[in-house]
Amino acid sequence: MRVAMCQLNSRDDREANLKVARDLLGRAADARADFAMLPEYVDYLGPTAGEPAGEATDGEFAAFFAEAARELGMWVHAGSFHEAGPDGHTYNTSLVFDRAGRLAASYRKIHLYDVEIPGRVAMRESARIAAGSEVVAVAVEGVRIGLSICYDLRFPELYRRLAVDEEASVLVVPAAFMAHTGRDHWEVLLRARAIENQCYVLAAGQIGDHEPHRTCYGRSMIIDPWGTVLAQAPDVIGVTVADLDFGRLSTIRTQLPSLANRRLSR
Repeated sequence: MRVAMCQLNSRDDREANLKVARDLLGRAADARADFAMLPEYVDYLGPTAGEPAGEATDGEFAAFFAEAARELGMWVHAGSFHEAGPDGHTYNTSLVFDRAGRLAASYRKIHLYDVEIPGRVAMRESARIAAGSEVVAVAVEGVRIGLSICYDLRFPELYRRLAVDEEASVLVVPAAFMAHTGRDHWEVLLRARAIENQCYVLAAGQIGDHEPHRTCYGRSMIIDPWGTVLAQAPDVIGVTVADLDFGRLSTIRTQLPSLANRRLSR
């Protein structure tokens, strides 16, 4: 399976962001990708006051990426967007479309970024975002892919459930990882999730400044089940491509059967 990570710098112009996203998906299709992924909040990443109102999973956002998947004949993971939620909140939701443009899966981000680092960042996602509760994997042409979003990356129990209970071979992480934590934690966490779950990990990130107080790290990457970085994006908007070898995954799980050797199930 050939996969493509699309890295971009979404800002407060939704139309412009979607245009760039569509161009990157076209480049992924030109590279003969089977599956392409965009970052978290692909359609808008700017001041909170200007965030788009939540919409349904069959609204304009979904229609845009369904059409892209259908036109390009490629599986499309549309990063994430604001889905209408309860009590004036929205969900941070990923949508996955098959080659015919049909919605194959949706996932609502479970872990919310409620963090305060004095003098650096103060963010309380739960003030406006509702948490999801369902662990989701989707079959992409016979390959089980486990879904997550950004801050989920810090919670290994989610990925163990995806690898064991949902039988995922691939774990995906669309993200808008902050630059100050990304420098120290992004690659380490991604490689850890790959090694401990013996899965491929695909991570598509936002990059650069999005508003005066938010800069994202980028460095989208594709990691194999041994923890080897197969491909990593440079610090620019673009597409990063690699081929996944599921024979190698099987060999790793056979030669070092750590999942089979687990003693604690929870």
